[in-house]
Amino acid sequence: MKFMMMRKADTDTERGVLPSQEILRAMADYNERMMQAGVFVSGNGLRPTSEGCRIQFHNGEPLVTTGPFDQTAELLAGYSILEVDSLEDAIAWAKQWPTEDAGGNTTLELRRYFTMEDFDPGAGLDKHKALSRLPLEMNVHVGFPGTCREAMTFYQEVTGGNLEALVTYGETPAAEGVPADWHAKIVHASLNLRGRRLMGADTAGDCYQAPMGAQVHLEYDDPEQAERVFSQLAQGGSVMMPFEQTFWANRFGMTTDRLGVQWMISNQIKSCL
Repeated sequence: MKFMMMRKADTDTERGVLPSQEILRAMADYNERMMQAGVFVSGNGLRPTSEGCRIQFHNGEPLVTTGPFDQTAELLAGYSILEVDSLEDAIAWAKQWPTEDAGGNTTLELRRYFTMEDFDPGAGLDKHKALSRLPLEMNVHVGFPGTCREAMTFYQEVTGGNLEALVTYGETPAAEGVPADWHAKIVHASLNLRGRRLMGADTAGDCYQAPMGAQVHLEYDDPEQAERVFSQLAQGGSVMMPFEQTFWANRFGMTTDRLGVQWMISNQIKSCL
């Protein structure tokens, strides 16, 4: 189940006081722990209400009021989206909020997301279901000729994602159908990248087909980070397109890594495409 963890505003956040490097580091460590646990979906800080507005409707007519707003304690300064198994799990993560923030004097609020199952059947719900006909996830699966462990460990190091599964043939009933020297090979691997997954498995003999005609795409806000990732993936491989400015992106490049997987790395793809 999905929860929004809301960090309530205070005098400093409403004045636009930016967090110190100590607080930024503590929050990054906290988010990293949640990412490694596979519960962190996304999160953002919000600018003060002096830079925002409210839109209120009276008899269907909108009234726009610019900030700032009073009742500071009821306002929001930021939020995180968590994917957990229960309210108790969400509370457990909320209790780990960094004490460096506001000297340990913060207020958080947890709210669970509605799901389609919460509503009674009917025409209105059917229309919402029709709008949500897209799959919950779209993941990429790559086959390897016995190098899956090496590949997925490498990709985890490059991307900083959470290697949430690395299951061998020998750990499953499939062990009976493969040679003994394949029991340590990988039947299922999953690298979680902010809720998107790069999955893989080792495939023996004629069942293996080298990746062809498809690339794994990674988009980065920071051009320097994007270039670092591109360089790491290209090392020992072959560059198909140098990482440079294009008409559709601030930076873009394509490479085949040393394990045969093709990648597209980009920074600031333009919305017109």
